[in-house]
Amino acid sequence: MNYGTLYGVGVGPGAPDLLTLRAINTLKAAQVVAMPRSSDFGASMAWKIIKPVIGEISGQERLFLTFPMNKDPARLQPAWEVAFKAIGERLEKGLSVAFATEGDPSLFSTFIYLQREAPNRWPGITIEVVPGVSSIAAVPSVTGIPLADGQERIAIIPANYGVEDLPAVLAAFDTTILMKIGSEMPNVLAAIDSAGLADKTVYVSRATMSDQRIVRDLRQTEKEYGDCFAMAIVSKNSETVCWLEMFRRPRR
Repeated sequence: MNYGTLYGVGVGPGAPDLLTLRAINTLKAAQVVAMPRSSDFGASMAWKIIKPVIGEISGQERLFLTFPMNKDPARLQPAWEVAFKAIGERLEKGLSVAFATEGDPSLFSTFIYLQREAPNRWPGITIEVVPGVSSIAAVPSVTGIPLADGQERIAIIPANYGVEDLPAVLAAFDTTILMKIGSEMPNVLAAIDSAGLADKTVYVSRATMSDQRIVRDLRQTEKEYGDCFAMAIVSKNSETVCWLEMFRRPRR
């Protein structure tokens, strides 16, 4: 069977003007644009990002797929079966399907599960991945704190799966990036505070979006449950940036 091409398209961290040219061209050319959302009644963040750029394209189908914000396989598997069926029906008709995902398709992305399963369900299918600007790149751009120079090491942790090993990670790496914090915020704060690194940590929610929020005093987030677009970056060498910023300020 000749299937349509399946694309995994990274649409960036939130600001529409951070979409790449390749992403825009792929999304405009696709016959079907599939987009994840957290509930049947909720909006798709991916669509919110790309709509101002690609707009309404005549003849193009928008396919919204619901994936609950949950780690329980018993809840996720039925949602994926619905998604596989819907996407498969289009691919089997020879239609190209672009799966738009926030950030980059290869990093903590919903598309990864589709990419792994697709060859089993549709043997011989062509899959193309269009990289996107990830939040890992976006957050340093809005905080002014570089992630690492040529001699520093970085750790990236999905905090919602537990932070039992966080003290060891904080000790071993120069920069630690905590993504998907969710309900682990109190535990994250406790581990960072215990390591004496609270003043080296910046919390950023919805980087590059209109409701972006940056908190440089991590203790202010003690009672906060970070959303899925929130990150904390622990940078042991952040004082270097502060020294450089002194020379960037306009003289009076």
